[in-house]
This record gives sequence, C-alpha cells and structure tokens, in this order.
Amino acid sequence: MRRGDSQLVSTRVRRGAQRGFTYVAVLAILALLGVALAAIGTRWADRVQREREQELLRVGQLYAQAILAYHRGSPGSDKKWPKAIEDLELDPRMLSTVRYLRAPYTDPMVPGQPLALVREADDTIRGVYSTSTATPFQQGTVDLGVVVLPPAQRYSDWQFIPKVDP
Repeated sequence: MRRGDSQLVSTRVRRGAQRGFTYVAVLAILALLGVALAAIGTRWADRVQREREQELLRVGQLYAQAILAYHRGSPGSDKKWPKAIEDLELDPRMLSTVRYLRAPYTDPMVPGQPLALVREADDTIRGVYSTSTATPFQQGTVDLGVVVLPPAQRYSDWQFIPKVDP
C-alpha cells in the first residue's frame, strides 16, 4: 500500500462516520417535530371544539328564543307551537311579516347538518338539539336565560327547549 492510499482510506472512514451522524440527527429532528406537531394538533382540535360548543350554545339559545316568541305571539288565548322551522322564519298566522329567525342554522358540532328537532305528540316543535355524541367541555349546568341545560355526557343531551311561564 502506498503512502497516499492510507490517507485516502482514513478520509473515507471519517466521511462515512459523518454521514451516519447526520442521518441520525435528521431522524431525531423529525421525531421531535412529529411530537411537537401532535401536541399542537391536539390543542388546535380542542380549540375548534370549544369554539363550536360556544356556537352551539348561541344557536340553541336563538332557537329557544324564537320558539318561545312564536308561542307567546300566538293570536288569541290558544297558544300554539311552530309546526316547521319555516314558521319561525315567516309566521304564517300573521297578516304582517313577522320573523323570529332570519334563516335556519346548521348544527355547529356536525357542520352541514341541520339541528334535530324536539317534537311534541301533536308534531309541533318544542326545541332543538345537536346530533353530536362528543363530550362537552362545559360539564356543569348551563343557564342561557330562556333555557337551562343540565349537565350532559354528550352534546345530543343538551335540548334547547324554552322555559314557559304559566
């Protein structure tokens, strides 16, 4: 072996060791990046669910207020409940234009789906609820004024049925 050949071999060995170190460093960085993204993703998902929960409470309250206003606005002493959501958008019992809701809202917890309806035996609407089976962040009683929601295990347990004064 010539003198220059030994220098060439030692240079190749050092370069090979450096390549192995770089590969391990890149793998470690990717692993740390994956853990960080997983933590950020979880927080982001929780934040989105909290925002949707607040929107569900707002929309449910609007529906409860609209249903109660429809009931109280019934002409005469025979108070009626709406038969369809469209009755809240434009009250067919009135000669003038009376709107209790501007438009029907979708379920914030299940985007694109309508809220489910709570119906009485005579097929009139008494309230609305979400069809989501996710667990709410708010675990206690929620008082929205026109409706009080008891503690729930799922969003579908929250039924936005307005309180009626006798």
